[in-house]
Amino acid sequence: MNNNFPNVFKPLDLGFTTLKNRVLMGSMHTGLEEVKNGYQRMASYFEQRAKGGVGLIVTGGIAPNFRGWVAPFSSKLTTKRVAKKHRLITKAVHKYDAKICLQILHSGRYGHHPFNVSASDVKSPISKFKTKALTERGIQKTINDFVRCSKLAKYAGYDGVEIMGSEGYLINQFIVKRTNRRTDKWGGSYENRIKFPLEIVRRIRSEVGREFIIIFRLSMLDLVEGGSSWEEVVILAKELEKVGVTIINTGIGWHEARIPTIATMVPRGAFSWVTKKMMGEVKIPLITTNRINTPEKAEKILSEGDADMVSLARPFLADPEFVNKAKENKPEEINTCIACNQACLDHAFKGKVASCLVNPLACHETEIILKNVIKSKKILVVGAGPAGLAYAITAAKRGHEVTLMEQSDSIGGQFNMAKLIPGKEEFYETIRYFKNMLIKYKVNLRLNTNFEPNEAGNYDLVALATGIVPRKPKINGIDHPKVVSYVDVLKGKVDIGKSVALIGAGGIGFDVAEFLSHKGISSSQETNLFMREWGVDTSFKARAGVEGVNSSVDKSPRKIFLLQRRAGKVGSNLGKTTGWIHRFSLRNKDVKMINGVSYQRIDDQGLHYSKNNKEKIIDVDHIVICAGQLSNNYLLDATIKVNSNSFLIGGAFESSELDAKKAIDQAVRSAAVV
Repeated sequence: MNNNFPNVFKPLDLGFTTLKNRVLMGSMHTGLEEVKNGYQRMASYFEQRAKGGVGLIVTGGIAPNFRGWVAPFSSKLTTKRVAKKHRLITKAVHKYDAKICLQILHSGRYGHHPFNVSASDVKSPISKFKTKALTERGIQKTINDFVRCSKLAKYAGYDGVEIMGSEGYLINQFIVKRTNRRTDKWGGSYENRIKFPLEIVRRIRSEVGREFIIIFRLSMLDLVEGGSSWEEVVILAKELEKVGVTIINTGIGWHEARIPTIATMVPRGAFSWVTKKMMGEVKIPLITTNRINTPEKAEKILSEGDADMVSLARPFLADPEFVNKAKENKPEEINTCIACNQACLDHAFKGKVASCLVNPLACHETEIILKNVIKSKKILVVGAGPAGLAYAITAAKRGHEVTLMEQSDSIGGQFNMAKLIPGKEEFYETIRYFKNMLIKYKVNLRLNTNFEPNEAGNYDLVALATGIVPRKPKINGIDHPKVVSYVDVLKGKVDIGKSVALIGAGGIGFDVAEFLSHKGISSSQETNLFMREWGVDTSFKARAGVEGVNSSVDKSPRKIFLLQRRAGKVGSNLGKTTGWIHRFSLRNKDVKMINGVSYQRIDDQGLHYSKNNKEKIIDVDHIVICAGQLSNNYLLDATIKVNSNSFLIGGAFESSELDAKKAIDQAVRSAAVV
């Protein structure tokens, strides 16, 4: 038994089979399901997580028929021919005493295609297509398709299935009045509305037998008006137990809910209280989920009786060895998920293969292969920001002799500013991980050291990861005393006044606005504060946790104006799945967002700009420049003269909006082949 995490590593007896630990790798759609050689790539992807020690894996959502597609030609399981391809996955996982369930997901009205169906013809706010209500015949066919998919999953070697009954997908759409307006036996009373999920489970169990895992993903907290009450959720949980569900997994929120549930500003384990409320209502195991990204948090949740098992999804993108490292009492070596969504969910919603900002190897296991080198090289990396750190560690891990020079007194580069933004404290973990990896792989770290190009001749190659410099826009009066750089603001070198204008509304501008509009403890660090800020009733007296509940937000200590040149929506280039959160948060703090501006000048009166051919003045104490960045590549030419095998990586190679995802990906891919 692991002494530090005894509850995490306690086996879970399901009667007919036993899970070796209490960790579930939760379902994530990676995009591998639809690409060329996708089954081979998924097999490698899941195998690494199974090898990494996880007890039970759930695949990304697989449709039971074409109407259940999330998008046209999404993955579905309807034939034995396709089921045989899945055997690559199940065989790979079973090598390591891990179990795997196939998630059956019918998107219902969330489908981004013209064939989507639902309980009623209530159009989804997140799909542009109309929705058709299922007929009685259509309902029976859909239930049969769930059953067929389950039988095919068993044929393919899966240990069970997870029925997706939450997040606002088809089954959830039948359960609640918000989307079920039917007047037949499948609508009206709650008893009628839950017939659909119960009939699905009942028929699946009768066909697959007793020794087959059925997980039901139950929406315990809908977070939308017209959702289920707590009493209704308990009724359904008990009925699901009666009809043969093995485990109930917790679902939190619908995709259309206006409350963040998994982004980085959500506190760790923020919703385990929901599962805890269900504990004791049923006798079957309960899984809790959402923002559990460390073994310490998992252990705390289990030890306090919040759940029987914990689900971690994105943390297994960040580090496939998460469980083994915890078991070996090396949690400091875990590459922690920072819940940024940039390479996982943002990619998935754009139809791209998912990956991970802090681990570009995720979902690219067959493409980026880190082989031990035959002959070691002496490598110099200049700059210990995200790209430099990723390159140095990857090269050293492969067996190269690596020196890392950094002119400041600490590693991390731009991450040292990102970690200061309220809601982005997880970047502390990434810096901690890098620091430990430098030690583990014996990288020669030289802090407070300026690189001189004439030193390049002492190495076989030189990777210049010198990062970026803030861009200084050409505005009359840009050198006025009121004007400061975002770097000086975040580093605390400036005492910002009570009114401030931010020039630039990209990622930097939004981060600085969040930084300056905040006071006290960050809600990302305190669950009760977060729930109050976003209007969630933790007593669950309010239907779906939100009906009639008002949010309570601490107002900004400053008057802030956020300006951008573009005429479109302010912050339109922010993350696809997180941009709305940042905009909503700043609006709640009365940050004024102004688009389509043309900057005229800066003087003692303030910032002069024009909009719609009208000149205006903002009288503020300070004007913060957040207008992007330029590559800091000034060392390249001089270095190449000494060592022709010198090159740029990261921001020094290509500057953009603090794009650590791109910088780390490029660094790892480059170091993988050197």
